[in-house]
This record gives sequence, structure tokens and C-alpha cells, in this order.
Amino acid sequence: MDENKRATSEEKLEAAVSELAVLIDKSRLREYVDIMSSTKRLIYVNFIAGMARGFGLAVGFTVIAAVAVYILKGWVDLPLIGRIIAKIIDIVETYR
Repeated sequence: MDENKRATSEEKLEAAVSELAVLIDKSRLREYVDIMSSTKRLIYVNFIAGMARGFGLAVGFTVIAAVAVYILKGWVDLPLIGRIIAKIIDIVETYR
């Protein structure tokens, strides 16, 4: 009887350990530890991530600015804000 309980608890422990191993593999904990332990790799990965963020920010802002200028061109004929919008469009077009 005591041996059956021990075998059952060992099986439960083995199942828990294997489940924990699968969870660790899924969370890519080893890759994170490898990156954090290597200073050169950490700097390289952060540099590449920063370049990608900067490029995405530049492209995104350019698209949003182009759409805004396109929309504002239609509003130039409005009486109150037409002059201001015309000045903004002139400034943007002088820097093209």
C-alpha cells in the first residue's frame, strides 16, 4: 500500500516536471537568459530593435502627414481657416 502511494506520487511528480519543462520551452526562457547573459548580443538585439522602431516611426509619420495634407487641401476654400491651411500647405511644399 505504501509502495503504491509512493509510485503514484512519483508519477505525479514526473508529470508535473514534464509539464513544467514544456512550459519553460514554450516561454523561451533559455533564449531570454542567453540574451541577458551576453552583453554583446543584448546590445546587438536592442540596436536592431531600435532601428526597426525608428524606421517604422518615420514611415508611419510620413503616411499620416501625407494623408493630413491631402485632407487639408480640400479645406483651403473654407473662409476662416483657409489662409492658415494654405500657409501650412505652402510650408510643406517648399520643403519637398
